[in-house]
Amino acid sequence: MKEQAISIFDAESGSSLGEYKSSLDQVQQQLSKYGLTGNQSKVYIYLGKYGAKTAPEVCKALKLPRTETYHLLSALQNKGIVSATFQHPIQFTALPLDKAIWILVNSEKERVKSLEKMEGELSEIWKNIPTFDSEPENEEEKFQMLKGTNQIYSKITSMTDGYTDELLLLGSEKDLLKLYHADFIEPFEKSKQKFRILSSCSDKTLYIFDELERKNIKSINKDIKDNLCFILKDNSELLFFTKNANNSNEPFAMWTDSPALVYSMKLLFESMWNTSKNIHL
Repeated sequence: MKEQAISIFDAESGSSLGEYKSSLDQVQQQLSKYGLTGNQSKVYIYLGKYGAKTAPEVCKALKLPRTETYHLLSALQNKGIVSATFQHPIQFTALPLDKAIWILVNSEKERVKSLEKMEGELSEIWKNIPTFDSEPENEEEKFQMLKGTNQIYSKITSMTDGYTDELLLLGSEKDLLKLYHADFIEPFEKSKQKFRILSSCSDKTLYIFDELERKNIKSINKDIKDNLCFILKDNSELLFFTKNANNSNEPFAMWTDSPALVYSMKLLFESMWNTSKNIHL
């Protein structure tokens, strides 16, 4: 009875509830990817696993400030994943997880569509505002530090969509699998531009190259460390991972148009290409 009165969030290791703590942490971490804050996730999970509750019950069980609890419940209702009754006192219920995720994903899709529609209008407004900097812009080398999968993959997409000469890609088997499942390999299937890929893929994963010209792909030595991954666009842009793309934590990458760095990585790629083996059907 005592353990029933304790929420799963407060369970101690060794208790009957404690064994679910790691699973709970995983669910919270994944829900954050759908735009939920830590406390929003806690409230959703609590309602989902403990059933309909009033705001005071949620507040007491999760040890949250009263005002914040009402804000959290309101936010989750606005997101469409928590519903409220008309009775008094009001009770709140969480939608099943699969339906909640469907709603969150589709809401994000609609938001992105809305942003895309606004792009033209915003560009026109921007053009109508004069530039007040009279100094000519210097063509200096630039770099960007990119954190997280979304930022990095967005930059990779802009590179793969916009190259005109040749795109070079070097990565481990895990890196290429990740890019394949994110549909970054697909544009090369019908591409008229040149591309070359160096990878340590094994026979089990060669299927990711089935639609590609094998002459453009070579297998690098499997002794090459997994954390070596970079992309070169048109001998002018470079993106390389500073923390492995498959790291359990957020990946980091750096993009630059530095001629020295681009040239250095191009030399490395060409050197490895000349000593690597062709991938056969």
